[in-house]
Amino acid sequence: MAIGLLYVLAGLVGHDPWKRIDVASFGYMWSLAEHQSSYFNLQLAGIEPEFKAYLPYWLGAWSIQATQGWLSPELAVRLPFSLLSSISMVLVWNGIYYLARNPQAQPVAFAFGGEAQPKDYARSLADAGLLAYLACLGLALPSHETTPMAMQLYGAAAVFAGACALAYFPHRALTAWGIGLLMMTLSGAPSIAFMLGLGSGFLWFKHPQSQRHHMALMVLTLFILLLVTVTLDLWQWRILPTHELSLQWRQKAELLLWFLWPAWPLAAWTLWRWRGHWGSHVWSQHLILPLFMFLVSLVASLLTSAPEKTLLLALPSLAALAAFALPTLSRSVAALIDWFTLLFFTGGALIIWGVWVSLQTGMPAQPAMNVKALVPGFVHAFDAVSFSLALSVTVVWLKLVHWRIGRHPSAIWKSLVLPASGATLCWLLLMTLWLPILDQALSYRPWAAQLVEKMDRPSCVYALDLERSQLAGLGFHGPIAFKPMPATSPPNECAWLMARPHAITPTFAQTWPNWTLAFKSKRPADKNEEILIFHQNHP
Repeated sequence: MAIGLLYVLAGLVGHDPWKRIDVASFGYMWSLAEHQSSYFNLQLAGIEPEFKAYLPYWLGAWSIQATQGWLSPELAVRLPFSLLSSISMVLVWNGIYYLARNPQAQPVAFAFGGEAQPKDYARSLADAGLLAYLACLGLALPSHETTPMAMQLYGAAAVFAGACALAYFPHRALTAWGIGLLMMTLSGAPSIAFMLGLGSGFLWFKHPQSQRHHMALMVLTLFILLLVTVTLDLWQWRILPTHELSLQWRQKAELLLWFLWPAWPLAAWTLWRWRGHWGSHVWSQHLILPLFMFLVSLVASLLTSAPEKTLLLALPSLAALAAFALPTLSRSVAALIDWFTLLFFTGGALIIWGVWVSLQTGMPAQPAMNVKALVPGFVHAFDAVSFSLALSVTVVWLKLVHWRIGRHPSAIWKSLVLPASGATLCWLLLMTLWLPILDQALSYRPWAAQLVEKMDRPSCVYALDLERSQLAGLGFHGPIAFKPMPATSPPNECAWLMARPHAITPTFAQTWPNWTLAFKSKRPADKNEEILIFHQNHP
Protein backbone atom coordinates (compact mmCIF):
# COMPACT_ATOMS: atom_id res chain seq x y z
CA MET A 1 0.00 0.00 0.00
CA ALA A 2 2.97 2.32 0.57
CA ILE A 3 3.90 2.07 -3.11
CA GLY A 4 0.31 2.80 -4.08
CA LEU A 5 0.17 5.88 -1.83
CA LEU A 6 3.38 7.27 -3.31
CA TYR A 7 2.04 6.55 -6.78
CA VAL A 8 -1.14 8.53 -6.10
CA LEU A 9 0.51 11.50 -4.37
CA ALA A 10 3.21 12.02 -7.01
CA GLY A 11 2.12 14.87 -9.25
CA LEU A 12 -0.69 16.03 -6.99
CA VAL A 13 0.80 19.52 -6.57
CA GLY A 14 3.08 21.83 -8.46
CA HIS A 15 1.65 21.94 -11.97
CA ASP A 16 -1.20 23.29 -14.09
CA PRO A 17 -3.83 21.20 -15.86
CA TRP A 18 -2.16 19.75 -18.95
CA LYS A 19 -3.29 19.53 -22.55
CA ARG A 20 -5.51 18.19 -23.90
CA ILE A 21 -8.30 16.36 -22.15
CA ASP A 22 -7.03 17.12 -18.64
CA VAL A 23 -7.27 20.88 -19.07
CA ALA A 24 -10.52 20.57 -21.07
CA SER A 25 -12.14 18.63 -18.21
CA PHE A 26 -10.85 21.20 -15.74
CA GLY A 27 -12.40 23.96 -17.86
CA TYR A 28 -15.88 22.47 -17.52
CA MET A 29 -15.39 22.04 -13.77
CA TRP A 30 -14.28 25.66 -13.45
CA SER A 31 -17.18 26.84 -15.62
CA LEU A 32 -19.66 24.97 -13.42
CA ALA A 33 -18.06 26.22 -10.20
CA GLU A 34 -18.27 29.81 -11.49
CA HIS A 35 -21.95 29.31 -12.43
CA GLN A 36 -21.19 29.87 -16.12
CA SER A 37 -23.02 26.62 -16.93
CA SER A 38 -25.55 24.40 -15.20
CA TYR A 39 -25.36 20.86 -13.85
CA PHE A 40 -27.22 19.30 -16.75
CA ASN A 41 -26.11 21.75 -19.44
CA LEU A 42 -22.33 21.93 -19.24
CA GLN A 43 -20.90 24.62 -21.51
CA LEU A 44 -17.53 26.12 -22.31
CA ALA A 45 -18.01 29.15 -24.55
CA GLY A 46 -21.11 27.47 -25.93
CA ILE A 47 -19.45 24.08 -26.56
CA GLU A 48 -20.53 20.90 -24.77
CA PRO A 49 -17.99 18.39 -23.40
CA GLU A 50 -16.54 15.81 -25.77
CA PHE A 51 -17.80 13.08 -23.45
CA LYS A 52 -21.41 13.05 -22.33
CA ALA A 53 -20.52 12.81 -18.64
CA TYR A 54 -21.66 14.52 -15.46
CA LEU A 55 -20.18 13.01 -12.31
CA PRO A 56 -16.49 13.94 -12.83
CA TYR A 57 -17.38 17.55 -13.62
CA TRP A 58 -19.72 17.77 -10.64
CA LEU A 59 -17.09 16.44 -8.24
CA GLY A 60 -14.47 18.84 -9.55
CA ALA A 61 -16.81 21.82 -9.31
CA TRP A 62 -17.91 20.90 -5.77
CA SER A 63 -14.29 20.57 -4.70
CA ILE A 64 -13.44 24.00 -6.13
CA GLN A 65 -16.37 25.58 -4.31
CA ALA A 66 -15.63 23.78 -1.04
CA THR A 67 -11.97 24.83 -0.98
CA GLN A 68 -12.34 28.30 -2.48
CA GLY A 69 -10.00 30.77 -0.82
CA TRP A 70 -7.46 28.33 0.54
CA LEU A 71 -6.66 25.99 -2.36
CA SER A 72 -6.00 26.76 -6.00
CA PRO A 73 -8.73 25.45 -8.33
CA GLU A 74 -6.35 23.13 -10.20
CA LEU A 75 -5.28 21.49 -6.93
CA ALA A 76 -8.83 21.40 -5.58
CA VAL A 77 -10.13 19.30 -8.49
CA ARG A 78 -7.36 16.74 -7.99
CA LEU A 79 -8.31 15.99 -4.39
CA PRO A 80 -11.47 13.91 -5.01
CA PHE A 81 -9.80 12.12 -7.92
CA SER A 82 -6.74 11.26 -5.81
CA LEU A 83 -8.99 9.98 -3.03
CA LEU A 84 -10.97 7.84 -5.48
CA SER A 85 -7.72 6.57 -7.02
CA SER A 86 -6.60 5.37 -3.59
CA ILE A 87 -9.98 3.77 -2.93
CA SER A 88 -9.87 2.02 -6.30
CA MET A 89 -6.55 0.41 -5.38
CA VAL A 90 -8.12 -0.92 -2.18
CA LEU A 91 -11.02 -2.24 -4.25
CA VAL A 92 -8.70 -3.97 -6.72
CA TRP A 93 -6.85 -5.61 -3.83
CA ASN A 94 -10.10 -6.79 -2.23
CA GLY A 95 -11.50 -8.08 -5.51
CA ILE A 96 -8.42 -10.23 -6.14
CA TYR A 97 -8.41 -11.36 -2.51
CA TYR A 98 -11.95 -12.74 -2.75
CA LEU A 99 -11.20 -14.37 -6.10
CA ALA A 100 -8.21 -16.09 -4.51
CA ARG A 101 -10.42 -17.30 -1.62
CA ASN A 102 -12.32 -19.38 -4.16
CA PRO A 103 -11.73 -23.10 -3.44
CA GLN A 104 -10.72 -23.69 -7.06
CA ALA A 105 -7.98 -21.04 -6.72
CA GLN A 106 -6.42 -22.48 -3.58
CA PRO A 107 -3.24 -24.59 -3.73
CA VAL A 108 -3.48 -28.36 -3.48
CA ALA A 109 -3.33 -29.56 0.13
CA PHE A 110 -0.21 -31.55 1.02
CA ALA A 111 -0.55 -35.03 2.41
CA PHE A 112 1.08 -34.07 5.72
CA GLY A 113 0.05 -30.40 5.82
CA GLY A 114 2.32 -27.39 5.54
CA GLU A 115 0.55 -25.64 2.66
CA ALA A 116 -0.35 -21.94 2.88
CA GLN A 117 -3.48 -21.04 4.81
CA PRO A 118 -6.34 -19.91 2.52
CA LYS A 119 -6.45 -16.34 3.83
CA ASP A 120 -2.66 -15.92 3.77
CA TYR A 121 -2.49 -17.30 0.25
CA ALA A 122 -5.29 -14.98 -0.87
CA ARG A 123 -3.56 -11.96 0.70
CA SER A 124 -0.33 -12.78 -1.11
CA LEU A 125 -2.12 -13.03 -4.44
CA ALA A 126 -3.98 -9.79 -3.76
CA ASP A 127 -0.66 -8.07 -3.03
CA ALA A 128 0.70 -9.43 -6.30
CA GLY A 129 -2.37 -8.30 -8.22
CA LEU A 130 -2.17 -4.76 -6.86
CA LEU A 131 1.52 -4.62 -7.80
CA ALA A 132 0.63 -5.80 -11.32
CA TYR A 133 -2.03 -3.09 -11.50
CA LEU A 134 0.44 -0.36 -10.49
CA ALA A 135 3.10 -1.68 -12.85
CA CYS A 136 0.96 -1.28 -15.99
CA LEU A 137 2.50 1.48 -18.09
CA GLY A 138 -0.88 2.70 -19.33
CA LEU A 139 -2.08 3.55 -15.83
CA ALA A 140 0.46 6.30 -15.06
CA LEU A 141 -0.89 9.40 -16.80
CA PRO A 142 -4.67 8.69 -17.00
CA SER A 143 -4.91 7.82 -13.30
CA HIS A 144 -3.38 11.20 -12.40
CA GLU A 145 -5.73 13.24 -14.58
CA THR A 146 -9.11 14.69 -13.65
CA THR A 147 -11.03 13.27 -16.59
CA PRO A 148 -14.14 11.17 -17.22
CA MET A 149 -11.88 8.23 -18.14
CA ALA A 150 -10.26 8.28 -14.70
CA MET A 151 -13.71 8.25 -13.09
CA GLN A 152 -14.73 5.36 -15.34
CA LEU A 153 -11.68 3.42 -14.10
CA TYR A 154 -12.66 3.97 -10.47
CA GLY A 155 -16.18 2.80 -11.27
CA ALA A 156 -14.83 -0.29 -13.04
CA ALA A 157 -12.73 -1.11 -9.96
CA ALA A 158 -15.88 -0.92 -7.79
CA VAL A 159 -17.81 -3.17 -10.19
CA PHE A 160 -14.92 -5.64 -10.22
CA ALA A 161 -14.58 -5.74 -6.42
CA GLY A 162 -18.32 -6.00 -5.89
CA ALA A 163 -18.74 -8.86 -8.36
CA CYS A 164 -15.79 -10.74 -6.82
CA ALA A 165 -17.13 -10.48 -3.26
CA LEU A 166 -20.71 -11.58 -3.95
CA ALA A 167 -20.13 -15.06 -2.54
CA TYR A 168 -18.88 -13.65 0.80
CA PHE A 169 -20.73 -10.39 1.52
CA PRO A 170 -23.59 -10.26 -1.00
CA HIS A 171 -25.33 -7.10 0.22
CA ARG A 172 -22.18 -5.01 0.61
CA ALA A 173 -20.87 -6.41 -2.66
CA LEU A 174 -24.09 -5.52 -4.47
CA THR A 175 -23.83 -1.97 -3.11
CA ALA A 176 -20.28 -1.57 -4.45
CA TRP A 177 -21.32 -3.19 -7.73
CA GLY A 178 -24.26 -0.84 -8.19
CA ILE A 179 -22.30 2.28 -7.22
CA GLY A 180 -19.56 1.34 -9.67
CA LEU A 181 -22.03 0.86 -12.52
CA LEU A 182 -23.65 4.22 -11.74
CA MET A 183 -20.24 5.93 -11.66
CA MET A 184 -19.38 4.52 -15.06
CA THR A 185 -22.76 5.51 -16.48
CA LEU A 186 -22.54 9.10 -15.21
CA SER A 187 -18.94 9.33 -16.44
CA GLY A 188 -19.66 8.64 -20.09
CA ALA A 189 -19.50 4.83 -20.36
CA PRO A 190 -23.13 3.65 -20.04
CA SER A 191 -22.88 0.96 -22.73
CA ILE A 192 -19.80 -0.68 -21.18
CA ALA A 193 -21.35 -0.35 -17.71
CA PHE A 194 -24.50 -2.09 -18.89
CA MET A 195 -22.54 -4.90 -20.57
CA LEU A 196 -20.40 -5.43 -17.47
CA GLY A 197 -23.47 -5.36 -15.25
CA LEU A 198 -25.46 -7.73 -17.44
CA GLY A 199 -22.56 -10.19 -17.84
CA SER A 200 -21.53 -10.22 -14.18
CA GLY A 201 -25.20 -10.59 -13.21
CA PHE A 202 -25.52 -13.62 -15.49
CA LEU A 203 -22.36 -15.17 -14.00
CA TRP A 204 -23.74 -14.70 -10.51
CA PHE A 205 -27.08 -16.16 -11.58
CA LYS A 206 -25.23 -19.33 -12.67
CA HIS A 207 -23.21 -19.42 -9.43
CA PRO A 208 -24.36 -22.06 -6.90
CA GLN A 209 -24.61 -19.48 -4.08
CA SER A 210 -26.82 -16.95 -5.88
CA GLN A 211 -30.29 -16.24 -4.50
CA ARG A 212 -33.44 -14.82 -6.00
CA HIS A 213 -33.42 -11.55 -4.09
CA HIS A 214 -29.83 -10.94 -5.23
CA MET A 215 -30.92 -11.30 -8.84
CA ALA A 216 -33.93 -9.05 -8.22
CA LEU A 217 -31.64 -6.30 -6.89
CA MET A 218 -29.31 -6.71 -9.87
CA VAL A 219 -32.17 -6.47 -12.36
CA LEU A 220 -33.50 -3.40 -10.55
CA THR A 221 -30.04 -1.78 -10.69
CA LEU A 222 -29.73 -2.42 -14.42
CA PHE A 223 -33.21 -0.98 -14.98
CA ILE A 224 -32.20 2.17 -13.06
CA LEU A 225 -29.07 2.43 -15.21
CA LEU A 226 -31.13 2.27 -18.38
CA LEU A 227 -33.54 4.86 -16.99
CA VAL A 228 -30.73 7.25 -16.07
CA THR A 229 -29.03 6.73 -19.44
CA VAL A 230 -32.17 7.43 -21.45
CA THR A 231 -33.29 10.35 -19.26
CA LEU A 232 -29.90 12.10 -19.50
CA ASP A 233 -29.34 11.05 -23.13
CA LEU A 234 -25.99 9.43 -22.31
CA TRP A 235 -25.80 6.98 -25.21
CA GLN A 236 -22.80 7.80 -27.37
CA TRP A 237 -21.63 5.20 -29.86
CA ARG A 238 -18.02 5.67 -30.96
CA ILE A 239 -17.60 2.49 -32.99
CA LEU A 240 -15.34 2.88 -36.01
CA PRO A 241 -16.44 1.92 -39.53
CA THR A 242 -15.17 -1.44 -40.77
CA HIS A 243 -12.66 0.04 -43.22
CA GLU A 244 -11.06 2.17 -40.49
CA LEU A 245 -10.79 -0.82 -38.16
CA SER A 246 -8.73 -2.68 -40.75
CA LEU A 247 -6.43 0.32 -41.24
CA GLN A 248 -5.68 0.84 -37.54
CA TRP A 249 -4.96 -2.73 -36.45
CA ARG A 250 -1.19 -2.21 -36.26
CA GLN A 251 -1.43 0.91 -34.10
CA LYS A 252 -3.88 -0.82 -31.79
CA ALA A 253 -1.67 -3.89 -31.53
CA GLU A 254 1.27 -1.69 -30.52
CA LEU A 255 -0.95 0.08 -27.99
CA LEU A 256 -1.94 -3.23 -26.41
CA LEU A 257 1.68 -4.31 -26.11
CA TRP A 258 2.92 -1.30 -24.15
CA PHE A 259 -0.29 -0.07 -22.45
CA LEU A 260 -0.92 -3.40 -20.69
CA TRP A 261 2.72 -4.23 -20.01
CA PRO A 262 3.86 -6.12 -17.91
CA ALA A 263 0.50 -7.64 -16.86
CA TRP A 264 -0.57 -9.05 -20.23
CA PRO A 265 2.18 -11.73 -20.56
CA LEU A 266 1.38 -12.95 -17.04
CA ALA A 267 -2.35 -12.97 -17.79
CA ALA A 268 -1.72 -14.98 -20.96
CA TRP A 269 0.36 -17.44 -18.94
CA THR A 270 -2.48 -17.78 -16.42
CA LEU A 271 -4.98 -18.72 -19.11
CA TRP A 272 -2.55 -21.23 -20.58
CA ARG A 273 -1.66 -22.91 -17.29
CA TRP A 274 -5.27 -23.07 -16.07
CA ARG A 275 -6.66 -24.32 -19.40
CA GLY A 276 -7.29 -27.80 -17.98
CA HIS A 277 -9.52 -26.49 -15.17
CA TRP A 278 -12.30 -25.01 -17.31
CA GLY A 279 -14.13 -28.28 -17.67
CA SER A 280 -15.46 -28.30 -14.11
CA HIS A 281 -17.09 -25.69 -11.85
CA VAL A 282 -17.04 -23.26 -14.76
CA TRP A 283 -19.58 -20.83 -13.24
CA SER A 284 -17.76 -20.65 -9.91
CA GLN A 285 -14.30 -20.48 -11.44
CA HIS A 286 -12.15 -17.66 -10.12
CA LEU A 287 -10.97 -16.77 -13.64
CA ILE A 288 -14.23 -16.49 -15.54
CA LEU A 289 -15.27 -13.14 -14.02
CA PRO A 290 -11.98 -11.25 -14.61
CA LEU A 291 -11.67 -12.83 -18.05
CA PHE A 292 -15.17 -11.68 -19.01
CA MET A 293 -14.56 -8.12 -17.73
CA PHE A 294 -11.23 -7.94 -19.52
CA LEU A 295 -12.70 -9.13 -22.82
CA VAL A 296 -15.54 -6.60 -22.68
CA SER A 297 -13.10 -3.72 -22.19
CA LEU A 298 -10.67 -5.11 -24.77
CA VAL A 299 -13.29 -5.53 -27.51
CA ALA A 300 -14.74 -2.08 -26.76
CA SER A 301 -11.28 -0.50 -27.05
CA LEU A 302 -10.55 -2.23 -30.36
CA LEU A 303 -13.82 -0.99 -31.89
CA THR A 304 -13.55 2.68 -30.85
CA SER A 305 -11.58 5.64 -32.16
CA ALA A 306 -9.80 6.26 -28.84
CA PRO A 307 -8.76 2.77 -27.68
CA GLU A 308 -6.45 3.91 -24.89
CA LYS A 309 -9.36 5.58 -23.10
CA THR A 310 -11.44 2.41 -23.02
CA LEU A 311 -8.51 0.06 -22.50
CA LEU A 312 -7.94 1.69 -19.12
CA LEU A 313 -11.05 -0.12 -17.84
CA ALA A 314 -9.39 -3.49 -18.46
CA LEU A 315 -6.60 -2.97 -15.92
CA PRO A 316 -8.34 -4.21 -12.71
CA SER A 317 -9.41 -7.50 -14.28
CA LEU A 318 -6.10 -7.90 -16.12
CA ALA A 319 -4.21 -7.46 -12.84
CA ALA A 320 -6.29 -10.27 -11.33
CA LEU A 321 -5.47 -12.60 -14.23
CA ALA A 322 -1.79 -11.69 -13.93
CA ALA A 323 -1.73 -12.47 -10.20
CA PHE A 324 -2.82 -16.08 -10.72
CA ALA A 325 0.19 -16.69 -12.97
CA LEU A 326 2.70 -16.22 -10.18
CA PRO A 327 2.24 -19.53 -8.30
CA THR A 328 3.06 -21.42 -11.51
CA LEU A 329 6.02 -19.34 -12.70
CA SER A 330 9.34 -21.12 -12.85
CA ARG A 331 12.39 -19.57 -11.22
CA SER A 332 13.97 -18.85 -14.61
CA VAL A 333 10.91 -16.94 -15.86
CA ALA A 334 10.73 -14.93 -12.64
CA ALA A 335 14.43 -14.08 -13.03
CA LEU A 336 13.81 -12.97 -16.63
CA ILE A 337 11.05 -10.62 -15.45
CA ASP A 338 13.36 -9.20 -12.79
CA TRP A 339 16.26 -8.57 -15.16
CA PHE A 340 14.11 -7.02 -17.87
CA THR A 341 12.39 -4.77 -15.32
CA LEU A 342 15.69 -3.83 -13.75
CA LEU A 343 17.20 -2.79 -17.08
CA PHE A 344 14.06 -1.02 -18.34
CA PHE A 345 13.27 1.13 -15.30
CA THR A 346 16.87 1.74 -14.31
CA GLY A 347 17.52 2.92 -17.85
CA GLY A 348 14.50 5.22 -17.65
CA ALA A 349 15.69 6.62 -14.30
CA LEU A 350 19.17 7.23 -15.71
CA ILE A 351 17.74 9.18 -18.65
CA ILE A 352 15.65 11.36 -16.32
CA TRP A 353 18.60 11.99 -14.03
CA GLY A 354 20.90 12.59 -17.02
CA VAL A 355 18.74 15.35 -18.45
CA TRP A 356 18.40 16.99 -15.03
CA VAL A 357 22.18 16.89 -14.48
CA SER A 358 22.71 18.41 -17.93
CA LEU A 359 20.34 21.27 -17.11
CA GLN A 360 21.96 21.78 -13.73
CA THR A 361 25.63 21.60 -14.73
CA GLY A 362 25.71 21.92 -18.51
CA MET A 363 27.47 18.56 -18.80
CA PRO A 364 26.77 16.84 -21.09
CA ALA A 365 25.52 19.75 -23.15
CA GLN A 366 23.28 18.01 -25.66
CA PRO A 367 20.35 17.05 -23.36
CA ALA A 368 20.03 20.64 -22.10
CA MET A 369 20.13 21.93 -25.68
CA ASN A 370 17.38 19.51 -26.65
CA VAL A 371 15.18 20.69 -23.78
CA LYS A 372 15.62 24.35 -24.72
CA ALA A 373 14.79 23.57 -28.35
CA LEU A 374 11.67 21.59 -27.47
CA VAL A 375 10.47 23.90 -24.68
CA PRO A 376 11.26 27.52 -25.65
CA GLY A 377 11.48 29.90 -22.75
CA PHE A 378 12.21 27.25 -20.15
CA VAL A 379 14.62 28.41 -17.46
CA HIS A 380 15.97 25.73 -15.15
CA ALA A 381 16.23 26.43 -11.42
CA PHE A 382 17.43 24.15 -8.67
CA ASP A 383 14.67 22.96 -6.32
CA ALA A 384 16.02 21.45 -3.11
CA VAL A 385 12.72 19.76 -2.19
CA SER A 386 12.31 18.07 -5.57
CA PHE A 387 15.94 17.02 -5.61
CA SER A 388 15.69 15.53 -2.13
CA LEU A 389 12.56 13.57 -2.98
CA ALA A 390 14.05 12.30 -6.25
CA LEU A 391 17.26 11.26 -4.52
CA SER A 392 15.34 9.50 -1.76
CA VAL A 393 13.20 7.41 -4.10
CA THR A 394 16.27 6.51 -6.15
CA VAL A 395 18.03 5.23 -3.04
CA VAL A 396 14.92 3.24 -2.10
CA TRP A 397 14.90 1.73 -5.60
CA LEU A 398 18.52 0.63 -5.25
CA LYS A 399 17.74 -0.95 -1.90
CA LEU A 400 14.74 -2.77 -3.40
CA VAL A 401 16.94 -4.11 -6.18
CA HIS A 402 19.47 -5.31 -3.61
CA TRP A 403 16.70 -6.94 -1.58
CA ARG A 404 15.19 -8.63 -4.63
CA ILE A 405 18.43 -10.23 -5.79
CA GLY A 406 19.35 -11.26 -2.27
CA ARG A 407 18.50 -14.52 -0.56
CA HIS A 408 15.26 -13.85 1.27
CA PRO A 409 12.20 -15.95 2.04
CA SER A 410 10.18 -16.53 -1.09
CA ALA A 411 6.85 -14.74 -1.57
CA ILE A 412 4.34 -15.04 -4.39
CA TRP A 413 4.35 -11.31 -5.05
CA LYS A 414 8.15 -11.04 -5.09
CA SER A 415 8.39 -11.07 -8.91
CA LEU A 416 6.17 -7.98 -9.21
CA VAL A 417 7.93 -5.80 -6.66
CA LEU A 418 10.43 -4.46 -9.17
CA PRO A 419 7.88 -3.74 -11.95
CA ALA A 420 5.55 -1.83 -9.62
CA SER A 421 8.40 -0.06 -7.83
CA GLY A 422 10.10 0.77 -11.13
CA ALA A 423 6.94 2.32 -12.55
CA THR A 424 6.49 4.33 -9.34
CA LEU A 425 10.16 5.37 -9.39
CA CYS A 426 10.03 6.74 -12.93
CA TRP A 427 6.72 8.51 -12.31
CA LEU A 428 8.09 10.11 -9.13
CA LEU A 429 11.25 11.22 -10.92
CA LEU A 430 9.18 12.75 -13.70
CA MET A 431 7.01 14.54 -11.13
CA THR A 432 10.03 15.97 -9.32
CA LEU A 433 13.05 16.43 -11.59
CA TRP A 434 11.14 16.94 -14.83
CA LEU A 435 7.99 18.59 -13.48
CA PRO A 436 9.03 22.17 -14.42
CA ILE A 437 9.90 21.01 -17.95
CA LEU A 438 6.66 19.11 -18.41
CA ASP A 439 4.59 21.92 -16.96
CA GLN A 440 6.17 24.48 -19.28
CA ALA A 441 5.59 22.16 -22.25
CA LEU A 442 2.03 21.03 -21.47
CA SER A 443 0.49 24.03 -19.71
CA TYR A 444 -1.37 26.83 -21.47
CA ARG A 445 -0.16 29.43 -18.96
CA PRO A 446 2.87 30.76 -20.97
CA TRP A 447 0.83 31.04 -24.16
CA ALA A 448 -2.06 32.74 -22.39
CA ALA A 449 0.32 35.34 -20.92
CA GLN A 450 1.69 36.15 -24.39
CA LEU A 451 -1.73 36.50 -25.97
CA VAL A 452 -3.22 38.64 -23.21
CA GLU A 453 -0.26 41.01 -23.35
CA LYS A 454 -0.53 41.42 -27.13
CA MET A 455 -4.28 42.02 -26.97
CA ASP A 456 -3.95 44.45 -24.05
CA ARG A 457 -6.12 42.41 -21.68
CA PRO A 458 -9.41 42.28 -23.61
CA SER A 459 -12.73 42.26 -21.78
CA CYS A 460 -13.99 39.40 -23.98
CA VAL A 461 -12.94 37.42 -27.04
CA TYR A 462 -15.01 35.61 -29.64
CA ALA A 463 -14.05 31.98 -30.20
CA LEU A 464 -14.39 30.38 -33.62
CA ASP A 465 -13.80 26.62 -33.73
CA LEU A 466 -11.24 26.64 -30.91
CA GLU A 467 -10.47 23.31 -29.26
CA ARG A 468 -11.96 22.65 -25.85
CA SER A 469 -8.47 22.52 -24.33
CA GLN A 470 -7.66 25.94 -25.80
CA LEU A 471 -10.86 27.45 -24.47
CA ALA A 472 -10.20 26.00 -21.02
CA GLY A 473 -6.45 26.69 -20.81
CA LEU A 474 -6.39 30.17 -22.30
CA GLY A 475 -9.66 31.11 -20.62
CA PHE A 476 -8.46 30.12 -17.15
CA HIS A 477 -4.85 31.29 -17.30
CA GLY A 478 -5.49 34.51 -19.28
CA PRO A 479 -7.99 35.01 -17.91
CA ILE A 480 -9.92 35.41 -21.15
CA ALA A 481 -13.71 35.57 -21.26
CA PHE A 482 -14.57 33.59 -24.38
CA LYS A 483 -17.91 33.97 -26.12
CA PRO A 484 -19.23 31.93 -29.05
CA MET A 485 -19.06 33.68 -32.41
CA PRO A 486 -22.59 34.79 -33.41
CA ALA A 487 -23.84 33.01 -36.50
CA THR A 488 -26.09 35.72 -37.94
CA SER A 489 -26.24 38.97 -35.99
CA PRO A 490 -23.30 41.40 -36.27
CA PRO A 491 -20.76 40.65 -33.47
CA ASN A 492 -20.14 44.00 -31.81
CA GLU A 493 -19.72 42.98 -28.19
CA CYS A 494 -16.08 41.84 -28.38
CA ALA A 495 -13.24 43.57 -30.20
CA TRP A 496 -11.14 40.41 -30.62
CA LEU A 497 -11.64 37.05 -32.28
CA MET A 498 -9.56 33.85 -31.98
CA ALA A 499 -9.89 31.10 -34.56
CA ARG A 500 -8.06 28.04 -35.76
CA PRO A 501 -6.62 28.46 -39.29
CA HIS A 502 -8.90 25.96 -41.01
CA ALA A 503 -11.98 27.78 -39.65
CA ILE A 504 -11.20 30.86 -41.77
CA THR A 505 -12.87 30.08 -45.08
CA PRO A 506 -12.79 32.26 -48.23
CA THR A 507 -16.23 33.59 -47.35
CA PHE A 508 -15.11 34.83 -43.92
CA ALA A 509 -14.04 38.26 -45.19
CA GLN A 510 -17.30 38.68 -47.07
CA THR A 511 -19.42 37.68 -44.08
CA TRP A 512 -17.48 39.73 -41.52
CA PRO A 513 -15.78 42.58 -43.44
CA ASN A 514 -14.91 44.55 -40.30
CA TRP A 515 -12.47 41.92 -39.01
CA THR A 516 -8.78 42.11 -39.94
CA LEU A 517 -6.00 39.70 -39.03
CA ALA A 518 -3.97 41.22 -36.21
CA PHE A 519 -1.37 38.45 -35.75
CA LYS A 520 -0.79 34.71 -35.70
CA SER A 521 0.36 32.86 -32.63
CA LYS A 522 1.71 29.37 -32.00
CA ARG A 523 1.92 27.66 -28.66
CA PRO A 524 5.56 28.00 -27.53
CA ALA A 525 6.09 24.26 -26.93
CA ASP A 526 4.01 23.04 -29.89
CA LYS A 527 4.45 24.73 -33.24
CA ASN A 528 1.64 22.65 -34.71
CA GLU A 529 -0.90 24.36 -32.45
CA GLU A 530 -1.66 27.72 -34.04
CA ILE A 531 -4.46 30.23 -33.74
CA LEU A 532 -5.28 33.39 -35.68
CA ILE A 533 -6.21 36.57 -33.81
CA PHE A 534 -8.48 39.09 -35.52
CA HIS A 535 -9.36 42.62 -34.42
CA GLN A 536 -12.65 44.31 -35.20
CA ASN A 537 -12.54 47.68 -36.93
CA HIS A 538 -15.65 49.59 -36.00
CA PRO A 539 -16.99 51.75 -38.87
